Amino acid sequence: MIDLTGQVAVVTGAASGIGAAVARRFASRGAHVVVADVDPAGKDVADAINGVFVHTDVTGLDDNHAAMAVAVDRFGRLDVAVLNAGIGETGAYVDNFDLERYRNIVAVNLDGVVYGTKAALDVFKTQGSGSILVMSSLSGVSASPFNPLYAASKHAVVGLVRSVAPTVAERGVTLNALCPTFIDTPILGDAVPYLRSVGMAVLSPEHVADAAESVLTSGSTGQAWLVVPHTDPFPFAFPQPPELMSDPAHQATPALQTTEVQ
Repeated sequence: MIDLTGQVAVVTGAASGIGAAVARRFASRGAHVVVADVDPAGKDVADAINGVFVHTDVTGLDDNHAAMAVAVDRFGRLDVAVLNAGIGETGAYVDNFDLERYRNIVAVNLDGVVYGTKAALDVFKTQGSGSILVMSSLSGVSASPFNPLYAASKHAVVGLVRSVAPTVAERGVTLNALCPTFIDTPILGDAVPYLRSVGMAVLSPEHVADAAESVLTSGSTGQAWLVVPHTDPFPFAFPQPPELMSDPAHQATPALQTTEVQ
């Protein structure tokens, strides 16, 4: 169990589902929590945990900065940013492409993480410490033929985390992605009974809150943590890419020797 007494967390998309579960969990561990969501129901969550609600549209950079600023203004610092806000998608991209829906998926699932990460890093850069947890998905590390655009947005999130983490580690910041399997949230909606009827595991949002605690205590960074049934969260083992930056068959040309002319 993690002790967050006196620490300050911002959780986006915290009006329901995973975000609400993480906000409640962090508050129960002693944290001051800023509940950031476009849904006004987030105020009920904040009130229940003695937190602060801030209306936040994660698709805008200014709103992300404002959410982090509320944490600093109200509580003097920011320790953890959980960038959880997201929307789902189903449908055949190949045969039925909805441009507006695609733009919305990218705006919430990817832009929201890009902007939220930037806003948190701007605080952590001055502070010299901090942790960011980004909500990806099992679809972010695997093929997902039934929701390819959602999977594309979640793959992009994982790529951002793995690419940025090494740079910010030297500034005292950890950055990780959580990649849950099916979770019983409004994103799945009416699909939950069907998934269970065909034998698919559907986990509770509290299961992801458990994983968030575990990853924060791990001290790890730059990882995509799988959140699946019957085991603790564990980092996905990405294959090592081939060596592309050098050609072992190529021998460097010796430097030309010059003779000084007297």
